[in-house]
Amino acid sequence: MRKSILDLQSMKAKRERIVALTAYDFQLASILDSVCDLVLVGDSLGNVFQGNETTLGVTLDEIIYHGKIVSKAIKNSHLCIDMPFMTYQSSISDAMKSIGRVIKETDAQSIKLEINFDTLDTIERISNSGIPVVAHVGLCPQSFNIYGGYRKQGRNKVEKDYIFSLSKEAVKSGASILVIEGVPENLASKITKSVSIPTIGIGAGNKCDGQILVSEDLLGITPPPHPSFVKNYANLRQVIKKSINNYKNDVKKNKFPSNN
Repeated sequence: MRKSILDLQSMKAKRERIVALTAYDFQLASILDSVCDLVLVGDSLGNVFQGNETTLGVTLDEIIYHGKIVSKAIKNSHLCIDMPFMTYQSSISDAMKSIGRVIKETDAQSIKLEINFDTLDTIERISNSGIPVVAHVGLCPQSFNIYGGYRKQGRNKVEKDYIFSLSKEAVKSGASILVIEGVPENLASKITKSVSIPTIGIGAGNKCDGQILVSEDLLGITPPPHPSFVKNYANLRQVIKKSINNYKNDVKKNKFPSNN
């Protein structure tokens, strides 16, 4: 049985770290399901799967397509799906329609929004409709053009105060989990201690209640450069390339398939 949002929230009280990773396909999702507490179908598919510089081009239909595929593999983990750029920002009505499609068509258990103060009413409406919201603060990739790139946030007092206040208000508005990306560890720690819901960090130090990474970064599949906070636990890009070259050599030398 899949982990519920309440299961994840109870882990904070138990001081049990939440393990989260991204997935965009059935095969990897089926592996993650036996390990992770939460699997996210992230709009990072725009970078990782589609090869784009940003996540901004990902469409609602595309996230639903990948969500459907990943959902088939998820039996134990909690399944969360990212809402793409401009599928929830224009109005609460549009947000509800987009999010309703995602939940109905993918069997996701929660959705993730990159938030600001204008999004708080949307969080409240979604939460009140019975859909758990994962609120993303700090470095928000959908704001790529405002930042002028993927730049760390919370670098000065104004930014720190903004992110801290936004996090607290998100909880008041009904957010179930906070994702904190690209901020100093002391700020992530302050937020984590100040809110009742779990925090999941990415590039925010190790004081959050859990961590998330892009699986392909962790596995060493994506080409460098990688974000400074990424740890490569394998170099599958090299392993895959070597395996394909071995196959190529066998074909060229007529060693594959072998004669029996």
